[in-house]
Amino acid sequence: MSNHATDIHSSKSALPLKIGLYFGTFNPIHNGHMAIANYIVEYSDIDQLWFVVSPQNPHKRKQNLLKDHHRLAMVRCAVEYDNRFRVSNIEFGLPKPSYTIDTLTYLKEQYPEHFFKIIMGSDNLRKFHQWKNYEQIISNYGVIVYPRPGFEPEKYQLPPSTEIVEAPQMEISSTFIRNAIKEGKDVRYFLPLKTWEYLDEMNFYK
Repeated sequence: MSNHATDIHSSKSALPLKIGLYFGTFNPIHNGHMAIANYIVEYSDIDQLWFVVSPQNPHKRKQNLLKDHHRLAMVRCAVEYDNRFRVSNIEFGLPKPSYTIDTLTYLKEQYPEHFFKIIMGSDNLRKFHQWKNYEQIISNYGVIVYPRPGFEPEKYQLPPSTEIVEAPQMEISSTFIRNAIKEGKDVRYFLPLKTWEYLDEMNFYK
């Protein structure tokens, strides 16, 4: 399978683009992630969405967290041949733990022609003010918020750069998928087909 078309390395462009950055461990990526990404790229003002796969934190090892390259491969499987999406392993080479502002700064240095917006669920608004240098994120980058069950965006003080999108609220989670697979359940329709095939072939989460 050729994945080069999905990587951010193919995103060098003379034209400035608005890029939405969707961060996550994607352990595994599932159709809930894809539905939110699809909605945001179609109903916000971004031109392209990049899935930024978070590396394993060496200080917080989790038994059920797959190795970085496997999670990256599953995201590549999910977005292959869809030009609206790209995949980034940019944080794999940055100092740990990964801080969003550091990733944004590095991406801006690498891709100065683009304008970056971070994508977050409304549940993250509770502690956004505790993020490292969050004032710089507000001042220099955009923020796109999608709703999460039980966390109405209107309850929080939102930065001026915030764009709220009414993406469908997804109850599906990676935890549910991992637990279901461990229990021997068939969850193939909860994931993109090629992601499911990769996961099943590798016998992950069993």
